[in-house]
Parts: sequence; C-alpha cells; structure tokens
Amino acid sequence: MSRKGRRPDELRTIELVPDFVEQADGSALVSFGRTRVLCTVSLDDGVPRWLAGSGRGWMTAEYGMLPASTGTRTQREASAGRQKGRTVEIQRLLGRSLRAVYDLEALGERTLWIDCDVIQADGGTRTAAISGAWVALARAATRRRLPQPTDLVGAVSVGIVDGEPLLDLDYEEDSSAEVDMNVVLTGGGRLIEVQATAERVAFTREDLDALVDLASIGIEAIGTRQREAAA
Repeated sequence: MSRKGRRPDELRTIELVPDFVEQADGSALVSFGRTRVLCTVSLDDGVPRWLAGSGRGWMTAEYGMLPASTGTRTQREASAGRQKGRTVEIQRLLGRSLRAVYDLEALGERTLWIDCDVIQADGGTRTAAISGAWVALARAATRRRLPQPTDLVGAVSVGIVDGEPLLDLDYEEDSSAEVDMNVVLTGGGRLIEVQATAERVAFTREDLDALVDLASIGIEAIGTRQREAAA
C-alpha cells in the first residue's frame, strides 16, 4: 500500500517544540506527521495520602482528546461524567512509562503531573504523547532544578499491514492493520511496555521479534530529536 512516499521502516516527519506553554513548569508540542499532542508537566507540593510521610515523591498522568481532534466533534468526557476505558488505559501507560526512568525518592514529597492533550489525531497518539511527555519532563526538571530523568523514554507504533511490517502507523494504516503494536523503550534499549494485538490474523513469535526490532530503529531516531529538544 502507498505510504505517501514513506518506506516501511521510515518515521513520519517528527517535530518537537519545547517550552510551548509559558505557564507550565515544562512543556512540549510533539507532532508525528499530522498527529499533534501538547504535553505539559507541573510540580505540586504534597503526595497522595498513601505516600504521606514516606519522603518519596509521585508522578501521575492525565490524557485527553480535544473534541475536534478527530475531525468529527466528540463529547468531552467531563460532560459525559466519566472517562472512557481507553483514556484510563493510556493515562496509566503514560505514568508507568515516565516513572520507569525517574528517581521518585530524590523528588521528595512532591507530585509531578503529566498532562497530554491530543490536538489532532492521525494515529499513534499514545506513543507521541509518551515521547513528548519525556521532553516536557526534562524541561521541567531543568526549570525547577529537579532531578533529571535517569534515562530517555521513547515510544512508537508498528504493525503488519497487507502482510508487510510497517513503522509508525497513521490512522489509515492502523485501521486496516492485521497486527497492531505499541512499543515503549528506554534510551538504553530496555523494554518498558509492548502492547501487541492480532486485529485480524494471529502472528508468530518471529513476527513479534521483527516488529520490536523495527520499533527499536524508530525509537533510536526519535531519541535523537528528544535529546535536541530537551537540551
């Protein structure tokens, strides 16, 4: 299938604009092709009650999609009175991914809030959010003189479409994929999360390994852009 001139192992055009929001402690506007996510990080004094008195900090994440981000307006989840399961899943993924590379003991009894809002969606919103949130976290650490992340975290989608492994799926590719996968890696190449689903046909262990290898190539390139934006 046509990828608008992209090779199977080629990322979409990536842009990372640090300090996009003046009032936030750290922020980044991340674009993977037409997908755009605004990521901010805010520092608050205090921790959840279950951590009070421990001397340890906390990090948590919230994620949302603007009503017109998909082209057809959808109701805000706040208006509906409850979050969708997909939203909760992505928030937990964001929190796990960033906590994996942050020393919460050194933070003290403070909380880092990660907020990711999808401005425009064309596939890969959760992976773009993770990659952008890392930059926002690094910028917040610099601005507030906090501990820096202990390692880089990047994420990308991969999948099998028409029998071919592809890197960084857009919406059209994702919606027709036989296999859909999101991979989160540290800068040292260690896995934080692999979310893999056989959408239409089962896949082999060899397919799984090949897709993780493909994702690793993409995340290495993403990491270069993240480091530049965080500097």
